[in-house]
Amino acid sequence: MTQAENVNTDFLPIIYDIIRSIEKETYETTQKPHENADSNLKIPELRTKLQQCREQIQKLPGIDYTKEEQQRRLEALREQLIQKRQLLLKYKNMCHFDNPKI
Repeated sequence: MTQAENVNTDFLPIIYDIIRSIEKETYETTQKPHENADSNLKIPELRTKLQQCREQIQKLPGIDYTKEEQQRRLEALREQLIQKRQLLLKYKNMCHFDNPKI
């Protein structure tokens, strides 16, 4: 299973490169037709990266739950946490059987 931390969302550098190459193309008046290929090469790379990100997100656990189901599940987990904390306190405060009293 994929974890949210493992989803590759590092596509800002590609976007930055595309913007820079477009700015460069607009400011260069003596530009040759093959020079604008830099941004044309980066756009498919961005599309591929975004598609990979979508595929990774679809593999995340719990992605198929609705918002209401997620909230119910979260509430159930919170209740479990409260119960477990109470049990820990209960067992912590119980008398110890280290020294038998006969």
